[in-house]
Formats: sequence, C-alpha cells, structure tokens
Amino acid sequence: MSFKNIDEGDLQYFRLVLGEHYVHTAAAHLQRCATDETEDLVCLPEAVLQPGNTHEVSQLMRYCNERRIPVTPRGAGTGLSGGALPAMGGVVLDMKRFDKILHIDTRNFQVTTEPGVITEVLQETVRAHGLYYPPDPASKGSCFIGGNVSENSGGPRAVKYGVVKDYVLNLEVVLPDGSVIWTGANVLKNATGYNLTQLLVGSEGTLAVITKIVLRLLPAVQHDMLLLAPFRSAVAACEAVNAIFLAGYTPSALEFMERDALEWSLRYTHTEWITLPDDVQAHLLVEVDGNHPETLLAEMEGIAAVVQRYDVGELLLAESHDQKQKLWALRRKVGEAVKSHSVYKEEDTVVPRAELPELLRIVKEIGREYGFKSVCYGHAGDGNLHVNIVKGDMDDAAWEEEVPRGIRKLFSEVVRMGGTLSGEHGIGLVQKEYMDIAFSDVQLDLMRRLKNVFDPNGILNPGKIFVNN
Repeated sequence: MSFKNIDEGDLQYFRLVLGEHYVHTAAAHLQRCATDETEDLVCLPEAVLQPGNTHEVSQLMRYCNERRIPVTPRGAGTGLSGGALPAMGGVVLDMKRFDKILHIDTRNFQVTTEPGVITEVLQETVRAHGLYYPPDPASKGSCFIGGNVSENSGGPRAVKYGVVKDYVLNLEVVLPDGSVIWTGANVLKNATGYNLTQLLVGSEGTLAVITKIVLRLLPAVQHDMLLLAPFRSAVAACEAVNAIFLAGYTPSALEFMERDALEWSLRYTHTEWITLPDDVQAHLLVEVDGNHPETLLAEMEGIAAVVQRYDVGELLLAESHDQKQKLWALRRKVGEAVKSHSVYKEEDTVVPRAELPELLRIVKEIGREYGFKSVCYGHAGDGNLHVNIVKGDMDDAAWEEEVPRGIRKLFSEVVRMGGTLSGEHGIGLVQKEYMDIAFSDVQLDLMRRLKNVFDPNGILNPGKIFVNN
C-alpha cells in the first residue's frame, strides 16, 4: 500500500483547520512523537497535529484519507508495544488537547471524558464524588485514558475489578473518512446490533480515532490492606497465587515480583527501608479492599495462612497509608528500573492462572537455551507475567537473531497452555510477527477484512498488529 508524503499544500490546509500553533514540523516535536516506552524504537513523523475538538479531527481525517496520508493517533506515549509510533511516516494526531472531563453523572455512576485526560486525574476527580474507576496501569500518573481504551489496559486491580473493556459503555469516534459516530449507548445492558464499542476497545487506533469516552463507575471503597510476602522459591510464589483463590479469597490486587525485579526497583527508587535476604527469590504483593475493616483483617489473616504453607520469610503488613504508597511505588517502578538497567524487550504473556508456575519455569528454561537473562514480574492474580528480556552483555548478533527465536518458542508454549501473546500491552509493532502463533489464517484474514471495512485506504495507524499491513 503506497502513501503520500506531506507537502507544503498539506501543511497549509492543516494550519487552516488548526491554526499555526497546533501544526508542528520542527525537529523537537517530531522527535518527541517518534518514540514511546517500547524498547529503543524510533519512527519519525512528517508533522505533528494537535486538534482540539471532534470537528477538527473529522476535517483532518477526511483530508488525509482522500490524499492517502498516514495518520497515527497518539496519547501520552507510555505504550509498550510501539502502537503509537508513526511506522509509515505521515502525521501524528497528538490528542493532548482533549484533556477535559466533560460530565460526572453521580445518579447513574458514569463519567464522560475526553481521551487526553490522565488516568490518575480521572480517578481522583471521580473519587471526590464518592465514585471509583478501578483500572490502574503502572503509568496511571502519566498515561491518557484514551490510550488505555485503545490498548484495553488492565493493571493490578484487574484481578478483582476487570480491565478497561469492562467499564466502557459508549464511544464517540471519528472514522477514517471523517464520519463521526457514537458506538453504543449509556446503559449497562445493550443487546442492540453488533457491539461496536467493544470492537474498538483494544483496537490500538487502527479502526477509528476516539474523541469521547463514557465509562461506568463503582461506589468508592473506603479501606484496604496490603501485605508483602517473601518466598524462597519463585515457582512456589506462583503456586501460592492460585492457592489463595482456591481458599476462597479474591484480593483486589495480587502482584508477583521475582528477586531482580524488586532489587532493581529498590536501587532505582533509592529505597533502603526494605532489605532482601540472600535466600529470598520472589515476593507477592497482596491487597484486599472493602468497606469493613474487620472483614478485611479476617481476609488478610486467611491469605497469610495460605502463603505460610510455603517456604516464606517474614511477612510485612503495611501499617500506614505512607507505607502502602511506598510499596506500590516499588511495584509500579519496576518497568522503569529495568529500562534504566539495560536495553530490553518486554513480553506481556498471559496464561490461565493455575499455569503461572509452569510459565515461569518455561521462561527460565528458554532463557538458558537461547542465552538471555529475564526479569519477571506482573499481575499474578490474572496469570499475566511481564517477561523483561535484558540485553546486558549479549552481542548484537545474538540479540537480533537468538532472542526472537526464543520469544517465538515462549509464545508457542504460552498458547499451548491456553494463554495468548498480550494481556494488556497490545500487539502494535513489536509483536505482530508472532500473531500466526495465536491465530489461524482464517482468523487473521477476518481481522484484516474488519480493518478494511473501517479503513479501506489503510491510512489509520498503518503497520500495526498485522504483518504486511
């Protein structure tokens, strides 16, 4: 598929629609939108456009569609699969000006927001009204809610509350031809026609540009408790995860960190109040929440009894809000800590929860076979293990040739166990070469045809999800 390079006539049109201040071609702006948090990838756009309303997005999409100019929507740039990188050049549609929470409906427990609102800002704003939006990716302090919808993000509390798709009721979107539609209705049940809303959640900006989002909310919970449990065996820590659920408990978060993950995070955050005994190989971070402290205490005591069946060290129960925040900061900073340590590739594997111990064993076996070191952590309660493959002192040839073979073998094992390639990061640029492992030719062809229905000229976020797209 061939695309048009941008010329001065195109830039003049963009300036007419947006104004001079929101059309950028300077190197600094192009470089900012050429990267995200994915490995060390760089894809330069030809221009960065910053629309401020749906009508402007519609005009830009219609123009670019007619002229075959690639358009890559971009949120905060915190993605981990290269989904917002302009792989085919063209323009980046920077949604940072869509930063308003439009309406909080306290009667119906809903919020209508623009996509450029920071996720944590949205959470704090609805919390002030006694409401709760649970999905909380590690980058919640910087990522945009629109990016979360595009990737169907999860986070630690997905184990109890679900992921983004479980909260999206309706979307206003602009199609590649400039048409503006709402995809659903602001209701909790909807069996009217095809579910376009859920088709677009997780579609990684390849089908439409999201301009408004209606989310359902929950009543805010009042209390939580947090436990850090050290294990002398990482596999045993994974085994304890399912044992907690089999014992009848549903934590609001259940996170796994192997030794290197926590150790690197401690260094990165300059944290000294936690020590790591030499024989500890992994930790579980377990949270329960609710409105009755006595119930939470009983649940946490029961969970502690379960983990103590394994070879564990001294359990740490967070005693204050400040201590809870510090523990969560350590978990949320692991990804940054790994990235600061070495060039890396992050695989977002997910398997049925009971298969997590086997997955960890296989990750380490494949690492030994293909000569790479991995640092593992993730949302253990979901069976979602983030496998960070670090380059360290590997030579470039091994990094470019052996590691992809190891990743293909890993994904094959994941699918064999009933899992899939990504739990919350998406496919984007970096995982598309492996889609044939998870899907048959029939399935992939159906997905490509859906893409063609929405975007027959292939201008919207081209180069993502599928090989030869």
